[in-house]
Amino acid sequence: MAHTLLLDAQWDLTVDAGGNIASVTGPYAIAQTVANAVRLFTNDAYFNADRGIPHCDIELGHKPPYSILRTRILQAARAVEGVADATVTFDRDERKLGGEILLTLTDGTTANVEF
Repeated sequence: MAHTLLLDAQWDLTVDAGGNIASVTGPYAIAQTVANAVRLFTNDAYFNADRGIPHCDIELGHKPPYSILRTRILQAARAVEGVADATVTFDRDERKLGGEILLTLTDGTTANVEF
């Protein structure tokens, strides 16, 4: 079962009622891990620099083809343990890039990740 630290809306650690660092399991943990994987830049993971998406090469300062970005996001999402399949939809705004990733988990449940 997926297990990770619980992050708040600002991507900061949270504490539980006992004052300990909070953690989360299940579909929410998998969705949060996918969100982390999609936001990870190549060379940013200290112990595994190959992980991540080369965001600087793709979209920063460029208007990337959505097909390339979709493929890279899907690869990152599907590489997360517990994810059986994923689909990506984009919010096409001229000033920012965002959208949703719909996850189908290996237990058959679904989860949604906004980016």
